[in-house]
Amino acid sequence: MKILFVHQNFPGQFPHLAPALAARGHQVLALTDENNQRPSPIRTLRYKAPAAVQTDSALGRTYADHAERGLLAARGARALRDRHGFHPDIVIGHPGWGETLFLKEIWPHARLLVYAELMYRTRGHDVGFDPEISPDRDEVRFMTVARSAHLVQAMVQADAAIAPTRYQADSFPPELRGKITVIHDGIDTARVAPDPAARLTLPGGTILRAGDEVLSFVSRSLEPYRGFHVLMRALPDVLASRPDAQVVLVGAEGTSYGAKPRDANSWKDKLLAEVGARLDLSRVHFLGRVPYGDYLSLMQVARVHCYLTYPFVLSWSLTEAMAAGGYVVASDTEPVRELITDGVNGRLVPFFDGAALSAALIRGLAGDPQAAAIRKAARATILGGYDLASQSLPRQIAWVESQGAMR
Repeated sequence: MKILFVHQNFPGQFPHLAPALAARGHQVLALTDENNQRPSPIRTLRYKAPAAVQTDSALGRTYADHAERGLLAARGARALRDRHGFHPDIVIGHPGWGETLFLKEIWPHARLLVYAELMYRTRGHDVGFDPEISPDRDEVRFMTVARSAHLVQAMVQADAAIAPTRYQADSFPPELRGKITVIHDGIDTARVAPDPAARLTLPGGTILRAGDEVLSFVSRSLEPYRGFHVLMRALPDVLASRPDAQVVLVGAEGTSYGAKPRDANSWKDKLLAEVGARLDLSRVHFLGRVPYGDYLSLMQVARVHCYLTYPFVLSWSLTEAMAAGGYVVASDTEPVRELITDGVNGRLVPFFDGAALSAALIRGLAGDPQAAAIRKAARATILGGYDLASQSLPRQIAWVESQGAMR
């Protein structure tokens, strides 16, 4: 078949699927933003990057920006069709930035498959979940409905969709859920595995080794969506109780999902102003974003990994921590409960219960008698349902090829 991937940051969620399909003899191309500098495993073409749309309507701004990107992606697709005679059997795209909105007009007979990452919802998910950070107001719900418009349109147009978790699939309205197949992106468990010889050198020269009393926390950005504020408020008790513990935090100081604090440059600055005087900052290490190898080493050396999240998209860091045999203390929120059963393959605590979080982290750092069994069960969970080579990738390939058979 002829298969086109469309993603502004390609390969995005498709670093394994696209080359695997090419290896099976399909003609595979990718269409991406002209400013995307990520290396591509397959031939990649580029469309003109959009400029921000000028509009006075806050409610319409998201749709206007994404429709503009969709227009430019469609023009790139049209050039593929008209100048190069390319007519794909299947188009696979991520609808989050609007790129798939007009592709059916270019290739009406192609099967359009989309990555159903999450549907914004006004109740039961992130909106109103954390009143301290984002009060539950009508205006916030209005904005959420408006921000969903392009996602609903993309799902209506799609012939089929894929979602990495059941929680994410179930975020979509029941009328659209029937299009979605749940297949996780997949974890390379051969690479992401326990390593008793792992070590991580901190910027100051301190070397951390597997088995050391290390608490890890990883997030794309250090922000409330991933519970950064809850962890920071729990740390004074943790460090006081565990005088040899080292805390390593990975993540940028900006925001990826929520808003910046009104009274500080970053959530890191705000939380350090609040609790920094009660912390031994010589044992709290903010690494920013790090190379993947360093990140993996951190997962392998950590005695305890803390993962907190609003009801929202599940992070790869949780599945990779579990694959590395991590002892995970996580928030008892819906996306996490899909993977972790408390006391079996991790420890769950209520998201807002700082005392419970401190106690669970201290328990793990002190040497939970059940730690070995929990670590083993955590890795077994990933091997049993999320392994890239034996499960996720074969299922993704079969799903794509079955869609081609429906043309």
